[in-house]
Amino acid sequence: MNTSFSPLGDQAIVIELGTEINEETEKKIRRLSTLLESRPPNWMIEFIPAFITVAVFYDPCAATYSKVQEELAELLAHLGEELAVESRTVEIPVCYGGEFGPDLEFVAQHNGLTAREVIDIHTSGSYSVHMIGFAPGFPFIGGMSEKIAAPRRDSPRLRIPERTVGIAGMQTGVYPIETPGGWRLIGRTPLRLFRPENDIPSLLQAGDKVVFREISETDYHAWKEDPNAENP
Repeated sequence: MNTSFSPLGDQAIVIELGTEINEETEKKIRRLSTLLESRPPNWMIEFIPAFITVAVFYDPCAATYSKVQEELAELLAHLGEELAVESRTVEIPVCYGGEFGPDLEFVAQHNGLTAREVIDIHTSGSYSVHMIGFAPGFPFIGGMSEKIAAPRRDSPRLRIPERTVGIAGMQTGVYPIETPGGWRLIGRTPLRLFRPENDIPSLLQAGDKVVFREISETDYHAWKEDPNAENP
C-alpha cells in the first residue's frame, strides 16, 4: 500500500493514503477508520478522516512519534481487501429553489439547463461523504455529476441559514449551522445534521452514502413542525 506519514505538530501524525480523491482511496480511509474505531491503540486520542488522509492524534506521554508511526505502519500492512466495511445510506429530503435555494437558477444557467433538470440530476445521484469539516457537522459530499457543477461565489455570503444545501465545484454539501459561506445554494432540508445534544453530534459521518429526495414546501414546513417525523 502506497502511504506516507508526516507529523502534525507534536501530538498528531498524518497518514496519506492516496494522491487523488477516488473510490480506491476512499475505501482505504474507511478500512483504516474502521480498524481505529474497533481496535483503538492505547495511546490514541482521536482520529480524523479526510479526502485522502487520516490524522491520528496521540498522547505524547504514552507513545513517541516513532512508536506511533511504527504501529500504524503495521496496522496498514494488515489492511486487507477482505475487511468488511459497512456504510449507511442516509436520505436527505430537500425543498429546492425559491427562498431556500436562491442560486438554483444560476446553477441551471451556468450549465445550460433548466432548474427542473438541475433538481432531477441532483436527486438522481448516489453520493459519498468524504469528510466532516469547516463547520460542526458540515459534510463534504462527492460523486456529484459534472453536469451541475458550479463555481463558488466571488463574494461569500455573511449568513447562510442552517440546513441549506449547496454546490461548489463538483461537490455538494449541507450547512448544518448558520455560517458564512460561498457555495451556490440550491435548496434546504428540514433534517437536522448537527445535533449537539447527542453523544455523536454529527448526523453524517465520513464513509456514509447519501441520497437526496425532493419535497414540497408544504412537506418541508410539516417536517419542521414535527421534527420527530421520519418522512415528510
